[in-house]
Amino acid sequence: MWSNTVFSQIGRFLILVFLQVFLLNNINLAGYINPYVYILFIILYPLDGNSTLLILWSFLLGLCIDIFEDSGGVQAAASVFAAFVRPFVLKYSFGVSYEYNVVKLSTAAVSEKITYIGSIILVHHLVMFALEIFSFSHIGLLLKSTFFSGIFTFVLIYASLLLFSKKVE
Repeated sequence: MWSNTVFSQIGRFLILVFLQVFLLNNINLAGYINPYVYILFIILYPLDGNSTLLILWSFLLGLCIDIFEDSGGVQAAASVFAAFVRPFVLKYSFGVSYEYNVVKLSTAAVSEKITYIGSIILVHHLVMFALEIFSFSHIGLLLKSTFFSGIFTFVLIYASLLLFSKKVE
């Protein structure tokens, strides 16, 4: 059973890197709207999984995207930060259910799913665009890029969760 989980994580990792690098990185709407669906890996990581291992996986995931996108470590930093704050996001998204380890994303209420997925996307995008833009004079561009790319990413991630809900859990 342990090897089944490891192989499914490796498969999800490789599929998401492939999709992001070869398909989604080529989408650029209005100059600042880009989908970053690879963070679905962080969202779907098992809740009872090792947090340190998640941070390592997230670093490798971001590093792979950085290498192909030539973005200088921005994706890796944002992914690690999103993985780091994930337990806090889970706690305020699911409340007591998370503390008692009875949370399943597939059976959670829609509002809890939206809060959890939206918060992870917001944290990831805010860190990523802040490091990419790195200027207080362009705060409008930072917020606009975070908001619109976040909305587009959220729609794609939520649609893929609905589409592949039987495969997720």
